[in-house]
Amino acid sequence: MKTTNCSMLLSLAFATLISFSACKKGGGSNNTNPDPTPDPPVDKPVCTSCKSISSAAELSALTLQAGDTVMMKSGTWTDQRLVFKGTGTAQKPIVLIAEKAGKVNLKGASSLSIDGQWLVADGLSFSNGNLGVSKLNVVDFTSASRNCRLTNTSIVDYNPTDPTIDYRWVSVNGKNNRVDHCYLKGKQHQGPTMVIWGMSSAISHRIDHNYFGSRPDLGNNGGESIRVGTSDYYLSEALVVVEENVFEHCNGETEIISNKMSKDTIRNNFFFESRGSLSLRHGNGSSVYGNYIIGNNVSSVGGIRIVGESHMVYNNYIQGVASTGQTCAIAVLDGVPNSPASGYFQVKNAKIVGNTMVACAQGFDIGAGKGGNDRTVPPADCVIANNLVSSRSGIAIAYTDPPQNFTYQGNIAYGMGNGQTLALPQGIQQTDPKMTLVSEFNTYVPGANSPAIGGFQGSYSFFQSANIGANPLDDLHKSLLKIQGIGPSWMTFPALVIKN
Repeated sequence: MKTTNCSMLLSLAFATLISFSACKKGGGSNNTNPDPTPDPPVDKPVCTSCKSISSAAELSALTLQAGDTVMMKSGTWTDQRLVFKGTGTAQKPIVLIAEKAGKVNLKGASSLSIDGQWLVADGLSFSNGNLGVSKLNVVDFTSASRNCRLTNTSIVDYNPTDPTIDYRWVSVNGKNNRVDHCYLKGKQHQGPTMVIWGMSSAISHRIDHNYFGSRPDLGNNGGESIRVGTSDYYLSEALVVVEENVFEHCNGETEIISNKMSKDTIRNNFFFESRGSLSLRHGNGSSVYGNYIIGNNVSSVGGIRIVGESHMVYNNYIQGVASTGQTCAIAVLDGVPNSPASGYFQVKNAKIVGNTMVACAQGFDIGAGKGGNDRTVPPADCVIANNLVSSRSGIAIAYTDPPQNFTYQGNIAYGMGNGQTLALPQGIQQTDPKMTLVSEFNTYVPGANSPAIGGFQGSYSFFQSANIGANPLDDLHKSLLKIQGIGPSWMTFPALVIKN
């Protein structure tokens, strides 16, 4: 270990980096994937005495103070169990940074434990490793971690030889932690790629600007890309935010994101040809909005699944989802009578507003899953308003189990499948929305003479619009679909082609 001048390494902004107005990505001048909406810059401290290390033992030998920076030398690090401990501050975090982003290659049984306050790990690359039965996770935020961050890091093909071995690639305990601008691809063994663990109070983690690459079908439960919480804490108001991530070919199981706590936010994510659904599995009062779900008519791709009470699902755009029933574009599931915590609670008081579903095999399924897993309690007291379903061959809305006391307002449902008609409740008009192709992205919006234009009805504090359906692409979503500002700064990603 030696001390060196590494001020040139401090490409990430160092203060207030967890408070969600946080710093922009690190990675130096090799930023080939710039963020179009970077976090605001803050003052960078002058680093005149960074600590340089070449092993986990050297890291463990350090007594780190607020404001310290530890530089990991470029090269291959094999079987290195890094324990990153310390207590920084918002103004003076402790930083563990690669000498050059992406050039610290962690292999074998290497892992990282983040254990402290205001700690930042930046620019690491885990690849082709195998933790075996060590009961470790690749990256672990400990229960004592607070306001810590993993950024600008990749984990690729970190699989044991036995696919039944269960460990997580990123395990997030503690509170107020952030995982951003990371790349995770190729998990082939048991267990979610990322788990956010719950507790009885708010945990307030943020998961943003990450690229979740391909994950093959696991063949059983436990292959989520992200799981938030467990049924033990389903009533805890977690306040977790999952935003502006890309999920490409995440086929591990039927749930891509499985949200199992309350008052979480899943917004502005891009799901591409991923064979599963965004699932509100347990908990109440979560918000799902601004997401783009593109199926390209690939089999088993799902949309949004709703279980529980008082969720808000709005302003989502869903195109080319070929599945029906519980994995259709928006599935409102039946519940279990007197459901246990691990079961399916009745859907109540959901507000499903201003979503667009185009060229899907089935837009809505109300009462989806009736009869399976003892589900016999239909959804109740929900609002379905200002949604636009356009499909010339699919089913716009199906009633697997007639709901109780639903309110419909300002919806357009076009396409009953094979020329069939369905007696729709008042508040749903069966008319051609006259969609127009946005050629740059192969997405659709209502044309100038569409009945959706100016057709929005009612007033909703969480979503304002003049038109029926989701809002047109804005700059944030254009950048998201172009994969700009997503993943590590030192990586580039090919375009994901949306088929019209």
